[in-house]
Amino acid sequence: MTTIFLADDHHIVRQGLHALLAAEPDFRVVGEAADGREAVALIERLQPEVLVLDLMMPGLSGLEVTRQVRRRSPQTRIVILSMYANPGYVHETLKSGAAGYVLKKSTAGELVQAVRQILTGRRYLSPPLSEEEIENFEKKATASHTDPYELLTARQREVLHLLAEGHTNAEVAARLVVSPRTVEFHRAEVMRKLGARTPADLIRLAVQRGILPPGGEL
Repeated sequence: MTTIFLADDHHIVRQGLHALLAAEPDFRVVGEAADGREAVALIERLQPEVLVLDLMMPGLSGLEVTRQVRRRSPQTRIVILSMYANPGYVHETLKSGAAGYVLKKSTAGELVQAVRQILTGRRYLSPPLSEEEIENFEKKATASHTDPYELLTARQREVLHLLAEGHTNAEVAARLVVSPRTVEFHRAEVMRKLGARTPADLIRLAVQRGILPPGGEL
């Protein structure tokens, strides 16, 4: 029996995913989360074989959830759900450790196929995405300069995500259970490392990284 965890901030979407996957006789949904931080904590405890994860999650982005799950539950294979067929987003998710990328406009059968394929150790990409397209993007990314985002610590990425969502320093401090002064320090470090000068710069960078969708709304 393949154990599956669902992470999406829309309850009705999770309900649909649960019904779809639970209908397969060899699949069992063992947990759900509506927030990235909650998802990481539950997956670390439950250690599911598969995580079906929305790319745009509150609390922690799907990219950061992927990174943390790969460290805390390395046997968990991850399928990203996304509205965006952007090669840059796909490249980032695969580099972070995801094994599959499924577009939300796909059929129900395609998600089941994706789960089954990644369980065999293969990668799955929704059409019209292709391995060749992603490989070409990866070559261009490798040839370019070092990505400053990679210089951020895990905590700094959390702060960036919450700030990009529009939270104040005090709200970020409460969410992360740290002092506002600590948040201010991390914020300054994030802006320095990313070369950002204004909050608008942070939002722009968050959109580029797939932390926020185009338009800046989760």
